[in-house]
Amino acid sequence: MQLAEIAEVSRAVTATSGRLEKVALLAALLRRLAEEERPVVAAWLSGDLPQGRIGLGYAAVRGALAATAAAASPSLGVAEVDATLARIAASRGPRSAGVRRGALEGLLGRATEQERRLLSGLLLGELRQGALEGVLVDAVARAADVPTQEVRRAAMFAGSLPPVAAEALAGGAAGLARFRLRPMEPVQPMLAQSAATVGEALSELGGEAAFEWKLDGARIQVHRDGDAVRVYSRSLRDVTAAVPEVVAAVRGAAARTAILDGEAVALAPDGTPEPFQVTMRRFGRLDAGEIAPGLPLTAFFFDLLHADGADLLAAGNAERRTALERALPGGHLVPRLVTRDAAAAAAFLDEALARGQEGVVAKALGAPYQAGRRGAAWLKVKRAHTLDLVVLAAEWGSGRRRGWLSNLHLGARDPASGGWAMLGKTFKGMTDEMLRWQTGRLSALATSPLDAFEVRVRPELVVEVAFDGIQASTRYPSGLTLRFARVKRYREDKRPEEADTIETVSALFAGRRPACRA
Repeated sequence: MQLAEIAEVSRAVTATSGRLEKVALLAALLRRLAEEERPVVAAWLSGDLPQGRIGLGYAAVRGALAATAAAASPSLGVAEVDATLARIAASRGPRSAGVRRGALEGLLGRATEQERRLLSGLLLGELRQGALEGVLVDAVARAADVPTQEVRRAAMFAGSLPPVAAEALAGGAAGLARFRLRPMEPVQPMLAQSAATVGEALSELGGEAAFEWKLDGARIQVHRDGDAVRVYSRSLRDVTAAVPEVVAAVRGAAARTAILDGEAVALAPDGTPEPFQVTMRRFGRLDAGEIAPGLPLTAFFFDLLHADGADLLAAGNAERRTALERALPGGHLVPRLVTRDAAAAAAFLDEALARGQEGVVAKALGAPYQAGRRGAAWLKVKRAHTLDLVVLAAEWGSGRRRGWLSNLHLGARDPASGGWAMLGKTFKGMTDEMLRWQTGRLSALATSPLDAFEVRVRPELVVEVAFDGIQASTRYPSGLTLRFARVKRYREDKRPEEADTIETVSALFAGRRPACRA
């Protein structure tokens, strides 16, 4: 297929407001793809590159656009474009910058104006066509003539949509059947909604629930198959080499094959968790190296998805916990209380907070594990209101903050438009160390000149923001803004598509618990 066809569909989808129209346009395109093009184009339509980040920033892309002129007629095919991007991503060494620049200019110089807009949007992470994964799931289902829930289920097990799209289009329901729970193949984790109090959580869950400490650590998913152990981060990145303590803990489990869900935490000498950013230092390295002895991690687990050949996803929470207790030494289990008593649950929450943890998660005893979903069966209760938002831009500071990007523009995910709904700005809650770090990180994500007062950035960085309330606003198109927002921590373990939605914010503003979202 020619790149021009994809660029035209992208333009049409962007110009269309209706979800059904978007789905129809995307499904028609997917049906026309050759087999080898399907995973590539599915990634592009989601706004991603199959290669991930390929070493091209704002300055490189804008420079290549300025150095070349648009072609008068299309000549680029999908395979050629993908191969060029793969070559750019693989370029290493002292001459790699020149190689990447030459390849990019060669590509953009052969692209029409519409194709250049598509390519630059993909390269800069700015493709805003409203074809986020939810819309694309529906389009894949329609193109392959399979139920949407089957595509969603397969994507849950695959960890991403492009390989699922390829299998669905090639083999229909039979192709999707190959995606199932297997040790050493990570699945998307189940997520929790929020409840204001433990009493509200008990009421929502039918009067009795299991309460577990919500640890202030890094989410991990650990797979064991005999002596082989693999550890995956929340974003399903293989971090095994960075966490030998976790590997050792799981090798001591009774189950010879297992898939475990839990947290890795760096503990202070008194047993309380170190700050989240301290724990995350261990995950920024390819191996533990010299840092492990001075910053050890402890693994705690709260769920078991598979044990010795038995898949437990459909089993109730209570049944999975019993299996977990049989499979793992007690010192690696998250503290848990099953109760109908709101006072007992409140005391359990107080204990968790006193031990430095974030709060508790209330879980329905009979609920299955809903991988990849923010289900109503798990409700987190924390002391402060927090949201996971995305940084859309930042402003240069003044006074003692001169030279640092300081005032953050905060956005919630807007599934309806495929974009972001701004909720205000904040410069509060930042330490000097955080200011230095975010200046470097945001500079690398910049999509506008760094010498401007306001620097726009690719919406990739998730930040956890605490706030005192939500109020109506005529300043922002969302109609809402946060009161006394302050940065709690950065969540590099979260992808931007995991940020909270504007629907969640609206529900909080209206005094409702947010509705479940996929």
